[in-house]
Amino acid sequence: MPAYAIAHIRETRFGDAIVEYLKRIDDTLRPFEGVYRVHGGPYEPLEGDWQGDIVILEFPSMTQARAWYASPAYQAIRALRTANTEGELILVEGVAPGHKGVDLLG
Repeated sequence: MPAYAIAHIRETRFGDAIVEYLKRIDDTLRPFEGVYRVHGGPYEPLEGDWQGDIVILEFPSMTQARAWYASPAYQAIRALRTANTEGELILVEGVAPGHKGVDLLG
């Protein structure tokens, strides 16, 4: 099943470090088949008070997602992001094709 790295970025301090991070992150994704599904962009809040941007990366599996995050290549640039953004990052497993809401019931 696919897995996703989802970042909720509430604030970004743009400068040389973030530019460097953005220039280098794609090379860290490639070996783990990671691809962008959402990268900021316009959004439309429907409920609640939403602040910030969303980044969603898709990987073929949770194993691949974990391996990307732990990889030396990503860890080498991680501080460029964490020192210049405020937000959260999670990994979450996707659902099987055909999944329905009632599948959570058991």
